[in-house]
Amino acid sequence: MSGKNKRRMKDVIYDEYLGRIRRGEITDEDRLVDTAVAEEFNVSRMPVRDALMRLVHEGYLASSTRGFTLPKLEPRQILEIFELRRLLEPRAAALATYELTEENLAEMARAVDRSESTITSGDVEMLYRASEDIRRIWVMAVPNISLRDTILRYIVQIQAVRMATLPDAQAHRVLVGFHRKMHTAFSSRRGADVELLILRFVLAGEESYHRVTNTSPLTAAPLLTGP
Repeated sequence: MSGKNKRRMKDVIYDEYLGRIRRGEITDEDRLVDTAVAEEFNVSRMPVRDALMRLVHEGYLASSTRGFTLPKLEPRQILEIFELRRLLEPRAAALATYELTEENLAEMARAVDRSESTITSGDVEMLYRASEDIRRIWVMAVPNISLRDTILRYIVQIQAVRMATLPDAQAHRVLVGFHRKMHTAFSSRRGADVELLILRFVLAGEESYHRVTNTSPLTAAPLLTGP
């Protein structure tokens, strides 16, 4: 394989696995082995190692002698990222409000329907996938590319929180309720309403995480009242 093709395959593998991580298709139970990935793409181990090590350097994966996994985040790291989410996501979602297409909103509505169906089915995996879809739709509509990329960088934290909280019945109901409110708010095209709702959504997720994991907040979160 020529040097040019090696570089191209390295980028192809990087893009493919970055997409899988961001879509929640790789969980903390998965272990990526370079030989298996090389077989998947019918290439040598070198471009695979280059691609996976790039994901390690960017914080999406962790490397060990047994392969590559999602990083194991300490509770403090998760809580620190909640602080970032409170600062960044409300504004980002408000900006996305004006960029979402009718097709985006229809796709979000279908994901919300799947989310609501899990109240009776108890299908946590479906709820996880629906949650990933709803988040992906609005995040990818954020027009500020630097802001969008920053939010995408902490996808591993989002996944860790969901893995910890979704099996909890109370957290399950709260999340599903927010999904319908989010679709309604985005559909209204009122950025200020979306901004406040997403802040409440992040705070609710943080509260669920504290309750389920018995952790204490790093700082006092703002109290919000109203509908």
